[in-house]
Amino acid sequence: MGTSVLLIDDDSRLGELLKSYLSTHGYNLTVAGTVQEGLRELHGHQYEMVLLDIMLPDGDGLEVCKHIRASSDIPVLMLTARGADEDKIIGLELGADDYLAKPFNPRELVARIKAILRRQGPSGRTEEARTIEYSDFYLNPSNQEVIIRGKEVELTSAEFRLLKVLASNPGYVFTRERLSDLVQGRDFDGMDRSIDVHISRLRNKIEVDPRKPRWIKTVWGSGYRFQTEG
Repeated sequence: MGTSVLLIDDDSRLGELLKSYLSTHGYNLTVAGTVQEGLRELHGHQYEMVLLDIMLPDGDGLEVCKHIRASSDIPVLMLTARGADEDKIIGLELGADDYLAKPFNPRELVARIKAILRRQGPSGRTEEARTIEYSDFYLNPSNQEVIIRGKEVELTSAEFRLLKVLASNPGYVFTRERLSDLVQGRDFDGMDRSIDVHISRLRNKIEVDPRKPRWIKTVWGSGYRFQTEG
């Protein structure tokens, strides 16, 4: 059957091209040309990944991403106009796992899809199952459960992967380049703010005061580290 992927994009020519190309790599692509059609597909069928264009004829792909994240952790890869940095950042803030600027090489798209699904692991779960606990911090990779100060925290898959990498290596300083490679599976661009965006979102969810973080510390000029003791 292959891996089921949903493309929500009104570019019919692109849809046909990708449907043919992805089929040779083991992916079964369904194409939806509008927001409404895409949402019907998502609610009526099971997909393992969504490719989502931002510019759609009957709505905004960013709003679709927000809608998806309200009820699902299915991986979402945003398709953006080249140079639309603000759209990329907003997409990540809304829970997208990655983005790809148009026009793109189909080989790069396949590489991104593989990287995202590989990080998800079987049944959408991360591959390493070791529970991580520090005083009032609990992280269970087997079911992507995070409990901090006795309360469960809802994270996107990208946020969870980032927190897991940091929390698994307390005290270790990760550069943005290294985090980008481990979490997003792609080379770091010096102008790329996606790691900083993910860190900011994580702090807003897990810290009492994001401006004075208890867990995720900034190491100026170097990157970020996870601190276990206050």
